[in-house]
Amino acid sequence: MTDVTPFARTLDQELLALLRGASLECPMCGEFVLHDGAAVRCPECGLVAHGKLEQNVFPLKLDSQAG
Repeated sequence: MTDVTPFARTLDQELLALLRGASLECPMCGEFVLHDGAAVRCPECGLVAHGKLEQNVFPLKLDSQAG
């Protein structure tokens, strides 16, 4: 019998994967995102993540609007 290990990423891990290009899925709605320079945009829900990955410092700004 094989043991199943539960796998759940935190929002921080999802956003880091998104900004470094390892993920192409929006963490809010699950649609594909567009990479625009240092920003990542979701055309479906409007999520915009701005940030740079430098020396374990992660300045991140999110713009999103409900509705």
